[in-house]
Amino acid sequence: MTSSEDRINYLDHAATTPMRSEVLGKMLPYFTEKFGNPSSLYSIAGEARYGVDEARELVAQVLGSRTSEVVFTGGGSESNNLTIKGLAARRTPASGHIVTTAIEHHAVIHPVEQLEKLGYDATYVGVDASGQVDPDEFAAAVRADTFLASVMLVNNEVGTIQDVAEISRKSKAASKKLGGNILVHTDAVQGAGKVSLKVDELGVDLMSLSGHKIYGPKGTGILYVRRGVELEPLIAGGGQERQRRSGTENVASIVGIGEALALAESERLGSRDRFDSLSNKLIEGVAERIPASSFNGSRSSRVPEIANFSFPGVEGEPVLLGLDFKGIAASSGSACSSASLEPSHVLLAMGVSPELAVGSVRISLGRETTEADIEEVLGALKSVLDQLATFPSA
Repeated sequence: MTSSEDRINYLDHAATTPMRSEVLGKMLPYFTEKFGNPSSLYSIAGEARYGVDEARELVAQVLGSRTSEVVFTGGGSESNNLTIKGLAARRTPASGHIVTTAIEHHAVIHPVEQLEKLGYDATYVGVDASGQVDPDEFAAAVRADTFLASVMLVNNEVGTIQDVAEISRKSKAASKKLGGNILVHTDAVQGAGKVSLKVDELGVDLMSLSGHKIYGPKGTGILYVRRGVELEPLIAGGGQERQRRSGTENVASIVGIGEALALAESERLGSRDRFDSLSNKLIEGVAERIPASSFNGSRSSRVPEIANFSFPGVEGEPVLLGLDFKGIAASSGSACSSASLEPSHVLLAMGVSPELAVGSVRISLGRETTEADIEEVLGALKSVLDQLATFPSA
């Protein structure tokens, strides 16, 4: 962070991230001199097509996949919807069952709920108090007609890492035993730059990613689709992306997400110790200064960039407004639902009481977060909570 007095101590990187200068620099030529339509045949179009091809190669290297298995989309939500609805559309509701978890992002839960209204069936597997899914319990929910298992790699609210590889292995074994053919999808939007995304190691057939979580452009995403998996497209038209996502390619943003993902992966291992240190300082500091607080999530299987706390007797919104007044940006649960005072579905699934869940605050660290930023938020949290405690309760 900068040292100017009007700086923002930005601690909501799980919601979105600022674009890296390297990413912007790579994108800029595709807005101007390399503006061609990649589907055309002349040289300007060839320059645009090269940018898309290069980005696809960068993504494939990170995922350990073929370039033909990389689909560029308009974001993580679209990638999730394309997976769920695109697979469902190739079968009848009467023979369609999905297994997912109770703590998925709404971009997974809501499409599944839409399918349920059409006659498909779904099972939402619960989690323990740390937000962990039991692979055996998940596999036990698989039926002969289960065509999709969807498990988030890293939870966006509490940072818990799921053992996707084990869940996939056991779910596929259970499906095979029942004579089924299940496909495994992971929403890995919060995992990029934090954990390995090698698709064969994870045992997944589909994977969703997003650009703006990794210092890339908003409105761009990736869907990995294993060779042989057939999806009905959500968007029909020109047949781009091998008939899986029509529409003239958003070349500049595709170039941006490719560069952002490659940079995130190249720095991933080298950043772990720094984030571990900052996260431990934050968690220990909150426990020391605010003893009534509680930490939500796993201490052993989590990404250090995301930390979630509950504070009794308050709601998250006034805490966030108090922090914002002090120049600190944080979040309450998922950014997609932060305007609502409804308790987080993730925390409720973990057994957190509704009263504590509405008083939750998520602090998510980024590339520029420093120890001084952690000290600042610790002091500000204590000050805001002390001030709120003086207000009369309703």
